[in-house]
Amino acid sequence: MAKTSFSCSACGASFSKWSGRCEGCGEWNTITEDKGLSAGGPAKKSLGAMRGKRLELSDLATQEAPPPRTLSGVGELDRVLGGGLVAASAILVGGDPGIGKSTLLLQAAARFARNGLKTIYISGEEASAQVRMRAQRLGLSSSPVLLGAETNLRDILTTLEAEKPELAIIDSIQTMWSDTVDSAPGSVSQVRAAAHELTTFAKTNGISIVMVGHVTKEGQIAGPRVVEHMVDTVLYFEGERGHQFRVLRAVKNRFGPADEIGVFEMTGRGLAEVTNPSALFLSDRGDPTPGSVVFAGIEGTRPVLVEMQALVAPSPHSQPRRAVVGWDSSRLAMILAVLEARCGVPFAGLDVYLNVAGGMKISEPAADLAVAAALLSAREDTALPKDTVIFGEISLSGALRPAPQAENRLKEAQKLGFSAAIAPSGGKSVTIPGLSLKKASDLVGFVGEYFAAG
Repeated sequence: MAKTSFSCSACGASFSKWSGRCEGCGEWNTITEDKGLSAGGPAKKSLGAMRGKRLELSDLATQEAPPPRTLSGVGELDRVLGGGLVAASAILVGGDPGIGKSTLLLQAAARFARNGLKTIYISGEEASAQVRMRAQRLGLSSSPVLLGAETNLRDILTTLEAEKPELAIIDSIQTMWSDTVDSAPGSVSQVRAAAHELTTFAKTNGISIVMVGHVTKEGQIAGPRVVEHMVDTVLYFEGERGHQFRVLRAVKNRFGPADEIGVFEMTGRGLAEVTNPSALFLSDRGDPTPGSVVFAGIEGTRPVLVEMQALVAPSPHSQPRRAVVGWDSSRLAMILAVLEARCGVPFAGLDVYLNVAGGMKISEPAADLAVAAALLSAREDTALPKDTVIFGEISLSGALRPAPQAENRLKEAQKLGFSAAIAPSGGKSVTIPGLSLKKASDLVGFVGEYFAAG
């Protein structure tokens, strides 16, 4: 039988029996019997008649100070975090095995500790001696970082509660296990429970917690997707094994841009930040070659110039190959179809290879025109001028659409010595001293002007 409860309609005080006068506020005839919070459902699963605590509500016009942030001193990391580390935030960092997640976070922990944050690094994958060896190799042995090696979640939370750090790094969430969950570490249940407990602990105790997550073969963080919804920020650490570049990309951020990137270079002394990634990605360019086009892109809030490389060759097979690295293969198929249907440029019987130089991954539609130019340049064996950048979106009708932040793209190109740019007509006119801007209204006109086809 459900227990009856009473509450005062004036002050909200709860009582186990009815009385004429409220002992909390002194009002008369304000105590009424509470109705159940749940209209139906199983008695053991519903909320029943027990009342909860009344929330303090505010309107949308309430002014609140922005959350306090702490800068690490690593400009690329602070940029991706949205301007520094937010107190009492939960951050999830994912990446391929061996890509440098532990190196990045150990360097970040050392920088934050030197800037005054009490920092604890908990390793569940390596022994303390291994972490010390990495710190010695990176020149971080003198940093005031507290180190621990443990996988028991209850022991870790007890330690954090006693030490009261301002930043805790958990490496990794897949190795943590809770004694209340009957499954092996790394299972869906254990990962969900550990992420929930750590995130709740961060919010209630004012501690910033960074969790490392493994990734699947598809490149997504392993475990239930609900883990990404629990945390405030999700970062991916990307890079190709054959390249020294590493990209830290924000895919979710409640305190800053959700598409920001930071670029690092892997060296013998750890990860070094790259303040001008455009110059780095274009450092190996030589004389103009067919199939090579420079794309002026935007990643987050920063303009980034990368080289799009294409190779078109006769196919010895009945089914031509379409290989893409660093771009969307479905979008490549769309560009090839538009070139054939709208411009009369066939790619049947030809193998097509597309690569984004430097290990970058491009996702914005503004790369369409640069890809089309690279494909046509490779097919016609005609090199575009070396000092030209290209950007613009291609529609299925063959029309060209202007790309956002055109001025920032052109300024970055001019800063790196480019003197010409090709972009779709339309949008606001932009004038950059020392850089000539050529406009193209549709793909047919672009192909006819620069490749004598269409």
